[in-house]
Formats: sequence, structure tokens, C-alpha cells
Amino acid sequence: MNPINFRIEDLNFQPSDGLVPVIVQDAVSLRVLMLGYMNREALALTLAGDKVVFYSRSRQRLWMKGESSGHFLYWKKIHLDCDRDTLLIQALPQGPTCHTGTDSCFGMDNADGFIYRLGQTIAEKIDSNEVGSYTNALYRKGINKVAQKVGEEAVELVIEAKDNNESLFLGEAADLLYHYLVLLKAKGYALSDVEEVLRSRNVSQ
Repeated sequence: MNPINFRIEDLNFQPSDGLVPVIVQDAVSLRVLMLGYMNREALALTLAGDKVVFYSRSRQRLWMKGESSGHFLYWKKIHLDCDRDTLLIQALPQGPTCHTGTDSCFGMDNADGFIYRLGQTIAEKIDSNEVGSYTNALYRKGINKVAQKVGEEAVELVIEAKDNNESLFLGEAADLLYHYLVLLKAKGYALSDVEEVLRSRNVSQ
């Protein structure tokens, strides 16, 4: 899927200041994180890299979010609205977005999307070959071992499903989901890929 649905020349920048408002949304939880502004140069720099660059109206200069705090916004998709004068950026925040230390400038907790964040953590431990990590050690044993572990956890969940011990059942369900995410990573996929398949099946009907 194309990460952008427009060309820079498609935008209607404000004639007064040459800016367009930019809404930033967490790509995982879909929480609204902040509102900023871009001119043509800020948008071009953003598209040329992986971090979001704004135009600061107060400083009157280009400003990469996180340039001083290290709390960068790594963009994944950029959408142009129907009037072609506002952008929606879906990004992965590296730390809190607001200068007050909160996830969102609008005071909303960014707790949603934990499973996706877990998948990202699993990927990071594997990609960095983290020493001492159970996740990384399991992955290094190969796809057969990872798949075997998923099978074992699935059987244990089925066994617990026949009883009425809530703690044991939920514990096994968590174990299965965790190892399933490791298997997806081992196969080169992510939870979002499975989500796309389910969406294409229109399972809501």
C-alpha cells in the first residue's frame, strides 16, 4: 500500500503563510497526538526521510519533532484531506509527543494498541540480536522450534479451556498470543498483515 495518496503539488497551501495544518495520529493506537504545520520544504524533507519535519510558526524555521528531546515521530502514512488543505500523518512516536511529557498534546492516554506495541518490541529484540532475551533466543533456534512452541501453547490453552480456572486460562492465552507474534516475526510478517486478511474477508458479517 502506498504510504501517501497525493503529490506535493496537489496541496492547497495557505496563500497568507504558505502553510498547511498537519494532524499527527499514532499509527498503532490511532490516538491524535498533536497538531503542527508544514510548508513545502518541511513536507519535502519529511517525505525524503522517515521522521516528521514541521515548520514552527513561533520560531519561524523548520523544526524536526524530537530534535532536542529525541522524541522523534517516525511517519508511516500520510493522507491528504478532501479539500486538499490539511494533512493527516500516521506515525510511530519515539517517546511522549507533548513537551509536557504526555503521550498526546490533547491529554489522551495512548494505552490502546498494546498488542501491536508488543509485536514491535519482539521485532526489536530479534533485529538487534539482544543478548539474554528469551524472545531472541527462541527465534535463533529456527522456525521449526518457534512453530513447535506455538503448537504446545495452543494445546495447553485447549486443556485449560475445559476447566474453570480463570487465571490459568488467561495465562495460557497470553502465552499463545506472545508466541504467535514471535512466529509471525519469524515468517517475516506482522499482526497488521493478518488484520488485512481478516478485513478482506469482511468478518463483521
